Amino acid sequence: MTRDLDLARGTLTIHRGLLRHTLYLEELAQRATADWLDYRHRRWPASTNPHLLVSQRSALDPDYPPVGKTLLRSDVPQGLTLAGLRQDRILNEAVETADPLRLMRLFGIKEATAMHYVTVAHPERTARLPR
Repeated sequence: MTRDLDLARGTLTIHRGLLRHTLYLEELAQRATADWLDYRHRRWPASTNPHLLVSQRSALDPDYPPVGKTLLRSDVPQGLTLAGLRQDRILNEAVETADPLRLMRLFGIKEATAMHYVTVAHPERTARLPR
């Protein structure tokens, strides 16, 4: 939802049931989000739809279902999946930083998942010492 976005702080709050998770947007994501909001406002200035992502139809009719995975999948190249792209992005970040806390902050993943990605990206750093 647009109310969950704070561009000044570079954060997006994700609601998962009763839980809330704050994602910290990287500079590129923050810039792209600001550009999208600017475009959205110019294209549909009277839109009252509270969702961050809207389609041509949902921008004009807030009762129309919000943009979902189905619409997003149509823009993903054939043979790729949204989940696969996300996993690749997390792995790429793990290769670059090897920082599990950064992965947890950026992607909203648990400690064990972050450590898994760091281990895969840098097996030499996480190998067990011989006994």
